[in-house]
Amino acid sequence: MAEPISIADLRRLARRRLPRMVFDYLEGGAEDEGGIVRNVEAFRKIRLMPHRLVDVSERSTAVELLGKKAAAPIVVGPTGLNGAFWPNGDIALARAAAKAGVPFALSTASNATIENVAAVGGRLWFQLYVVHRELAANLVRRASQAGCEALILTVDVPVNGKRERDLRNGFQMPLRYSPRTIFDILTHPRWASGILASGALKLANLATTTASSLDAQTALLRREMDASFCWDDLARLRDVWPRRLIVKGICAPHDAARCFEIGADAVVVSNHGGRQLDDAPAPISILESFQGLGPVLIDGGIRRGSDIVKALASGAHGVLVGRSILYGLAARGETGATKAISILVEEIDRTLALVGCPDASRLSSAFVGHD
Repeated sequence: MAEPISIADLRRLARRRLPRMVFDYLEGGAEDEGGIVRNVEAFRKIRLMPHRLVDVSERSTAVELLGKKAAAPIVVGPTGLNGAFWPNGDIALARAAAKAGVPFALSTASNATIENVAAVGGRLWFQLYVVHRELAANLVRRASQAGCEALILTVDVPVNGKRERDLRNGFQMPLRYSPRTIFDILTHPRWASGILASGALKLANLATTTASSLDAQTALLRREMDASFCWDDLARLRDVWPRRLIVKGICAPHDAARCFEIGADAVVVSNHGGRQLDDAPAPISILESFQGLGPVLIDGGIRRGSDIVKALASGAHGVLVGRSILYGLAARGETGATKAISILVEEIDRTLALVGCPDASRLSSAFVGHD
């Protein structure tokens, strides 16, 4: 295949390189996967409204994200098991983000530790799943000690969504090797040679001796979320976390308002990439209802730089990008992740020129319309 020029090109390369069960883990969603479809289609329903005779000879994709300038309105979003796509996948993503001048959010379910990723440099955010209270408290302390500038609390996983592709494929941690799985791996030797040589995948942040109780270890292995975590717990987390706090997985404006009342610095309007509740709304389709509450980011369905322009014009302060950058990682490692980010940034820049807005931070509702 020729040099990839779009996220779709990187997706095709990723699909070719990965075993089916691993690509399905990357690509798949909950139940009938209608949420994934809606996320993408919702962007297609938004029209960009060009402003003419504007000097766009010089343009800037830079914006302010949580009080600091980012080279583009992109956060490399938190995604788990990135080591299944490329050896040391979390490190590769962190390096790509640092080179691009955008934040990287490390997942609780990463295959690299907070400390090892922090050593890469750049802007590091840490995403927290409350699997077990003792374990969560330990992760928060470690994130603070590692210098993470923001903590992202994910609140839309009281239980795991029904991800039917993973259930059919038997994709889980640790991997189980059925005859079908072995055949799948053997027919993808480029993936197998790299991944299998790097050793068994493990949830590095959770495989810690400090999470010593039997309950914590059991919850770790089963990836059971603490479904009792509530508003009072968020307030306590706000009290102990010393830096920026973001709440991810919000779909209702009144929930966002309460997050800001408690002291959150931002919320992420998100349906977890269509991987939790299949019938949840596409974040971009409800973004307007969050205006005036506080800083709002979104994720879900972003496949083009023009999607990011639409999100900012619709009121988002920035976007978290998951699958689109993972396609690059799965195709070519750090080089591919860097390529994915550069494709999106170039498309943002081109779209700014075409809509007549020389500065991404000046996008507004005047630049968008709807079918």
